[in-house]
Amino acid sequence: MSVTRFRLALTALALGMTAVPAFAERNLVPTLERSFNVCPERPAEPVWMQDIPLRQAYQRVLVQDIYRAQNLEHIVETGSCACEIRFPSWDAAEAVFQERHASAERWEMLQASDGYNRRANAARPAAKAICDAAGNW
Repeated sequence: MSVTRFRLALTALALGMTAVPAFAERNLVPTLERSFNVCPERPAEPVWMQDIPLRQAYQRVLVQDIYRAQNLEHIVETGSCACEIRFPSWDAAEAVFQERHASAERWEMLQASDGYNRRANAARPAAKAICDAAGNW
């Protein structure tokens, strides 16, 4: 192969490799709209959680962790992965937060988040099996 042909081939290869990512990037359009393939009619987080100041975001995370643990445990308890069980209203998680954690210090909330994450992770394999069987994972 001549040097000229080699350079042409190398240039074509380089252009081909850069064209694919650019094409793929054009198809990724960011949006604030959330859409889900499974259980698309999920309840929205409470407004106070969405509007919480950044310095207090750990409170929002704690409620999310409570919600996740409760839901995964409830799936395992009931043996059902119906959408209303997998994604119920936020009322129960909010109630637990208000009753047990709302007046806690930041470090206590972070510890509580860790505990709820452990509970959720323990329930996740069984919940996933139930939801996989129902086509809801």
